[in-house]
Formats: sequence, structure tokens, C-alpha cells
Amino acid sequence: MKATLYYRGSLTSCNYACPYCPFSKNVDSRATLNKDRAQLERFAVWVREQGALGHRLSIFFNPYGEALIHSWYRSTMIELSHMEHVEKVAVQTNLSTKLDWTQELNKQTAAMWATYHPGETKEQAFISQAMKLYELGIQYSVGTVGLRQAFPAIRSLRSQLPKDVYLWINAYKDRPHYYSNDEVAELTAIDPYFHWNLQDYSSQGRACRAGEDVFYVQGDGRVKHCYQDRRVIGHLYRDGLEGLSTKRPCRMEKCGCYIGYIHMEEQPFREMYGNGLLERVPHAQVTSGSYV
Repeated sequence: MKATLYYRGSLTSCNYACPYCPFSKNVDSRATLNKDRAQLERFAVWVREQGALGHRLSIFFNPYGEALIHSWYRSTMIELSHMEHVEKVAVQTNLSTKLDWTQELNKQTAAMWATYHPGETKEQAFISQAMKLYELGIQYSVGTVGLRQAFPAIRSLRSQLPKDVYLWINAYKDRPHYYSNDEVAELTAIDPYFHWNLQDYSSQGRACRAGEDVFYVQGDGRVKHCYQDRRVIGHLYRDGLEGLSTKRPCRMEKCGCYIGYIHMEEQPFREMYGNGLLERVPHAQVTSGSYV
């Protein structure tokens, strides 16, 4: 089977204090960190075993917090990136950790979804980190939340990043009709795919690959249907991929988050992003806007 796994362990701590994040500045206990490490090590063993079973895997780490400040995520990414049956290993990160270790990654399979948080780090420090990835040849995207107070930072990021680095903007949807038409036009000129994220998708009863070949794995091995529909559909270490996999129409009324709606079968995102689907790098360059 060819499968995508989103992995989220017990980690709920971050070194940033973003006001829109419930896990900002959380401090996990040593016991929780040890538990998270043990969970990840078990997951890595399971991934290693899947090669002999003929499975090909793409893996995305999206913990409740910042993963790469912890050594066990860095070492696991390196290990998994060199496994022949792992087609992609990606991580969501704020790029606050040193990046020397990334030289050990397999550049053909490793990737990063780098999120910029204005107010939590200096812009030039973030740009410097992003450029290190660029010089190392590691595929990545850069993005931020499209709050109005972040507009100057978004404009500045786009002017400083290489043109072939995709800059995405997560639409702020907590307040209905947040953007004016002019603001939508400006953000779309920076991120030509902004309008895809600006909308929510009717999903109830619609076909989705979640639960069929896309699995949302918890640190203890439980597998949820998706990030939003949190029903448990089985256990990774007990059921395996074959035991988990079946077609499961969505139960939620709407789907509005990138890591969810990209797997809806009627949507074009797999074709749009190709091999860059997990790290949010479009497959085809666009001819309008600043991403060329």
C-alpha cells in the first residue's frame, strides 16, 4: 500500500507564544517529554518494518508544539529520510532550532513546512534560517497566518525570499468576512493559491482519502479518521495499514484546513501540489503573482 501518515505524539509544548495558538509557551514535564520520545521511537520501528511488507510511506510530523527543538525528532527525520520505502518525511516547524543537522538528511525525501510568526522571532533571523535550507537544497515552503497586523511582514518576506520559494498565507477565518476585496486581491498577488484556503469546503458525505490511504496517527498508536473528525478508526500497531484501510465518507459539515481538504477526492490538490503536497509546495509554477 502507498499511504500517508500524519503523526502527532504527546508533545504539547512550544518555545513561541503566538496569541492564536493554544499551545504557545506550554511547558511539558520531563515525564511527558520522555513519553513523547518513546512513542516516536516506537513509531520509527514500525515504519522501518513496513518496507519488508511492501508498503511505501509519506510521513508528516505535526505535533502540538515545536518538534525540531527536540533531538529525537531531528534524529528520526534523518533516519526515516534514508529508508528506501519512505517517499517523503516532512515536518511543520518554526525554524527556531539550529540547522546543522539537516546536512545529514536525504535531500530527495526530506522537506519542511516552515511557519513564520511575526513578533516571536526577528524577521532577518527567520530569513537566514530559510536561506540555509535553500542553500542545502532541502525542499520547503514558508507561510504565516494572514492577520492584518502581519501584512507588512508578509510583504517583506515575499520581497526577500527567492522567487522559487512558495510563500503561502493561511486565511484568518475566526471572524467572518475578515478581508476586504482589496485585501484578498493583495494577498492573492503574493500567494496565488490564497483563494483555495480562503474558503471552506462542503465535505459531509463526500469521498475523502482519510481513513483509506491517509491516516492520522496518535503517539499511542490510535488512528483517528482525520484532524477534525476525531473518531478512532483503529490502532496502527494492532491493525496495520490493511486492517485500517477502508473508504470512509466525511462526517463533518465543512473542511477548512489544508491538511484536511487536500485529501478530498473531488478536489484538485493532489494534481496541483504533486510530490510537494505534504510540505505545501505546488507542483506547477504559476504565471501570475509573485511565485514564478
